Amino acid sequence: MSIRDWPKTEQPREKLLRGNPATLSDAEILAIFIRTGAAGKSAIDLARELLERYKGLKRILEADMTSFCQGKGLGTAKYVQLQAALELGRRYLQSKLTREYALNDPKDTAAFLKSRLCGYQHEVFACLFLDNRHRLICFEELFTGTIDGASVHPREVVKRALFHNAAALIFAHNHPSGIAEPSQADQNITQQLKKSLSLVDIRVLDHFVIGENEPVSFAERGLI
Repeated sequence: MSIRDWPKTEQPREKLLRGNPATLSDAEILAIFIRTGAAGKSAIDLARELLERYKGLKRILEADMTSFCQGKGLGTAKYVQLQAALELGRRYLQSKLTREYALNDPKDTAAFLKSRLCGYQHEVFACLFLDNRHRLICFEELFTGTIDGASVHPREVVKRALFHNAAALIFAHNHPSGIAEPSQADQNITQQLKKSLSLVDIRVLDHFVIGENEPVSFAERGLI
């Protein structure tokens, strides 16, 4: 049965228009983007099949085009729609970290960093460069590695901080395993970086570890 034949109160778009989008299931949200079904299948059916095949929303959004388009009723247009929605979300989160506002809310910072780093299958080390009022100058991914780790060079971090005339930094890196627990190596490199940057009067405010669940903040753990 087509979604258009469902009672109005049960159609995903109508439910979204009537209330809070957060009340919709993952399948209903996906169905809104997928828009049309295939022979004998509604958009909701296709969305549910995708969620079952990829074991969740995260892996659907991380899928490459070839893999995604192998599903019946799915093609380049639907893949592009989902990727555009993902990029729109990233840009919205980044817009909350503009130079106009100080980074006073760790939740906004963590959400942005997760949107940028959680999809990688290899480790990436990144920095938020901030001015003396803790407003964002820029975000840069500085080092990449294998699934086991990234080589982080304090000298290069200092050079980039001086290039941007930054007064403070926030570090972030992902754990491809999905477990965001800081390792001893993470703690060691953070202290090395903090010491190196202190020599040029640049402060380290935090270091976020990004996994599948909530990012872990060094500052909240008392590790900075």
